Amino acid sequence: MKLRGLIAATHTPFQANGSIAPEKVADYVEFLLKQKAPGLYVNGSTGEGISMTVEERKTILVAFLQSVKGRVPVVAQVGANSLRDSAELAAHAESAGVTAVSACAPSYFKVVTASILVDCMAEIAAAAPKTPFYYYHIPRFTGLSIDMSRFLAEAEQKIPNLVGMKYTDMKVHEYQEILEYGQRRLDVLWGCDEMLLSALAVGARGAVGTTYPLCRVIFQNVLDAWERQDLETARLWQLRNWEYVKVLGRYGELLAGQRILMKELGLDLGPCRLPLAMMTEENGKKMFADLRRIGYFDWENSD
Repeated sequence: MKLRGLIAATHTPFQANGSIAPEKVADYVEFLLKQKAPGLYVNGSTGEGISMTVEERKTILVAFLQSVKGRVPVVAQVGANSLRDSAELAAHAESAGVTAVSACAPSYFKVVTASILVDCMAEIAAAAPKTPFYYYHIPRFTGLSIDMSRFLAEAEQKIPNLVGMKYTDMKVHEYQEILEYGQRRLDVLWGCDEMLLSALAVGARGAVGTTYPLCRVIFQNVLDAWERQDLETARLWQLRNWEYVKVLGRYGELLAGQRILMKELGLDLGPCRLPLAMMTEENGKKMFADLRRIGYFDWENSD
């Protein structure tokens, strides 16, 4: 299988007290589909899956699947520090009917060799043997410094249901290398929204990101300009995404800023869960002022 387009990394709805709010998922799914998301990536970094219990992650995944009703692919991120937890989540995801399973590496005790990483992912993937498996490479959080082409060469021998990777790093040269691995046999999804244009330049066809739904017009313009080989316009719109990300990051956590922005649009997903901090009301006002200043609301309302 190969996923195409700009897959939305989903937030997890929380109550004000930090408990999960699965009853809010249905409205959120309709919002994402209205933004033309071609697929959903659930319980990943954006969804704060690592900060949730196994049972919470199962509940949220089922809520997404029931709300999506097969209209777009759903990928479940099952990575955890405990491989046993990851395997349990993978088995549940398969039984629930996901399109694919994905997993990041354990991050407390660091994985130090490609072979160990393969063994970790093989244990998780084996728990959902009938479901396509994507390794989730995000060294910013996992601390890995492993050659990904070497990992893939070993992984193909031990993980029969391996179909690809979600690559969330800024090494475009490495991304290109693994994209071309095995004559493009595997599906390598780009994971850094702010550098999508760079990934398109080396052959990306699919991506997973946090900002795509709230920057739908921005990225549609990037893709449209790229398709007609108008690189100047593509660069302009890609830069606007970076301006958006900088504004949200200026006043706190990007994920918190996006939650505030969605609430302004009528979709209240609650706060982030600790240890992530929610943006203060004062900083929220400053964020909106800066978004208006850079023209964000004009861009996103332009269609």
